[in-house]
Amino acid sequence: MELTGCNIVGCSLNGRGNTTFTAVTPQTGGELCPSFYEAPPEVIGAAVNAGAEAFAGFSRMSPRKRAEFLEAIAGKIELLGSTLIDRCHQETGLPEKRLEAERGRTVNQIRMFADLLREGSWVEARIDTALPERTPVPRPDIRQMLKPMGPVAVFGAGNFPLAFSVAGGDTASALASGCPVIVKAHPAHPGTSELTGMAIVEAAQGTGMPEGVFSLLHGATPETGIRLVRHPGITAVAFTGSYKAGMTLRDAVNRRDVPIPLFAEMGSVNPVFLLPGALEDRKGEIAEGLAASVTLGAGQFCTNPGLVFLKRSSGGDAFIHLLRNCLLETPPEIMLTPATCSSYRDALKVRREITGVQTFWSTLDSPHGLYGPPALFETSLEVFLSNPILRKEAFGPCTVIVWVESGEDLNLAADVIQGELTVSFHGTERDIQEYRNLVEKMTLKAGRIIINGFPTGVEVCPAMHHGGPFPAALDPRATSVGTLAIRRFCRPVCYQDAPEELLPAELKDGNPWNILRLVNGKWAYNATFLLHNH
Repeated sequence: MELTGCNIVGCSLNGRGNTTFTAVTPQTGGELCPSFYEAPPEVIGAAVNAGAEAFAGFSRMSPRKRAEFLEAIAGKIELLGSTLIDRCHQETGLPEKRLEAERGRTVNQIRMFADLLREGSWVEARIDTALPERTPVPRPDIRQMLKPMGPVAVFGAGNFPLAFSVAGGDTASALASGCPVIVKAHPAHPGTSELTGMAIVEAAQGTGMPEGVFSLLHGATPETGIRLVRHPGITAVAFTGSYKAGMTLRDAVNRRDVPIPLFAEMGSVNPVFLLPGALEDRKGEIAEGLAASVTLGAGQFCTNPGLVFLKRSSGGDAFIHLLRNCLLETPPEIMLTPATCSSYRDALKVRREITGVQTFWSTLDSPHGLYGPPALFETSLEVFLSNPILRKEAFGPCTVIVWVESGEDLNLAADVIQGELTVSFHGTERDIQEYRNLVEKMTLKAGRIIINGFPTGVEVCPAMHHGGPFPAALDPRATSVGTLAIRRFCRPVCYQDAPEELLPAELKDGNPWNILRLVNGKWAYNATFLLHNH
């Protein structure tokens, strides 16, 4: 497939503009063809308007029909084969094996939402039948379910060019809910974005979707995204990226006349607590696992473990020796963009200049400027508590070791930790019991608690929660991974005393789609008895 550099507006390649930009390959710093058109205001408006026009028909389609659309998207992405992987490798520098695995994750999560649609209980149907004889006031017939909100703006992430991008979890969950999607492509991989976008277009056309169900907009500057989220036709926004960019979008959304939800996942430092028993029993295993997690993908994961707490008296010095050796054996990897690499090196410089912080580099030399050397910092609890920068994310392959002397020190550290995507504990059964209160405290500050594991690697399954309290995310109730991600783009609608012919299929007496519903306070599939004999 030949790339055009055009924006996709309502499933058509017709969105041009006056300003262009090119992708840069991080391997050499060279520009890649073709040039891509930044979406001007009129193209952004056309894309949102097309989504608004498509919403009525798309939202009323049967879940089975939307599931067929999602499955077609997955199939079209797979058919791109090496064309997609090769372009993505050129634009990101990520290894082809990593990209193949990410493509597998992408299509699997799309199919997961197709399965969710066919199962049907995601609408959370609730029925309370009328009680006309109830005194002193009769109860009307009340029925409620989740319904889609309208066109959704999705921002592609820089570090996951497939799984958190054009056809990633945000797009899949929004389309599953019945919402048209307008994607703002990440400027670091526009060619990958166009290839994926055209796969969605082909799937839409092949399954009879309305034309405006999907659009893709390019832009190398923040203005494109800001104009998109401020358009009155957008009803919700999904974003994965940096804290700075997420807060910029929040400010733009707050300037709207009509408020809308912004679901922003903005990174995390992901603290790891190494408890005494585990450190004594498994120091070598933990050192290897931690080094691998810190350096995975050049540390360019929102779940990178950037903070580690441990006691020196529990074999800490031996552990650090092992960890350093593991890092010495880890070659530096290429980073995604010059800006990412520059920000990472700036973060290293700031930490190295803090009084009381010791620095260990796994390598001093890199093949060229876009490689990120793994780094290890060590400091005391006192320095950690007095330097908030050590509690901030450094997006790259580094972590900070904080030495503590007691369990009370761990509690003091926990008190200053802010909202996180994950918190991990390595401990024996005895450790976990002894530090149970610490674990419980951290459930208030993290979306995912990990026992004897590492945070990198987010399983795509119905039970997964990928989110957390601010500043890890803007809404701690929302997840961007797992089937509950669909809730972000829905709102509850209640029908009171509505005639049967007006009710959606999910709320009709006969339950024609055979979904699990809460009927008169009891969960049931076939609720005929409950409906007529309450």
